Amino acid sequence: MKFLHTMVRVRDLDQSLDFYINKLGLIETKRIEVPAGKFTLVYLATEIGGPEVELTYNWGSTEDYTAGRSFGHLAFEVDNIYQTCQKLQDGGITINRPPRCGHMAFVNSPDGISIELLQKDGSLEPQEPWLSMENSGSW
Repeated sequence: MKFLHTMVRVRDLDQSLDFYINKLGLIETKRIEVPAGKFTLVYLATEIGGPEVELTYNWGSTEDYTAGRSFGHLAFEVDNIYQTCQKLQDGGITINRPPRCGHMAFVNSPDGISIELLQKDGSLEPQEPWLSMENSGSW
């Protein structure tokens, strides 16, 4: 068995692609436009051949998408959690749970999908400003 992808619905495809590609660093691996069904599927991954996140954009939908309690978060391993969080913060993304421990942080996508960031190969030495930063919002 091989894990292929997780699908999340998005309300604004351009805003979501900006977040996942330009800020988080994923790459687009495939795009499928379905005019008859009025939807677009965009597949993103950390690398070609890796597990994917499928963004589903339903054209013209105004529905608010909620995940409920059954869904938790998407998790990504990063090379340097402090640099990743700084890049996200500089890009206007709120760090909901700062990497105070040098290992874990949480942010939210434009559609409120919780994203966990985990430091590759253990934890970095705790450092400011992250060490003193309070939690913000929810994740």
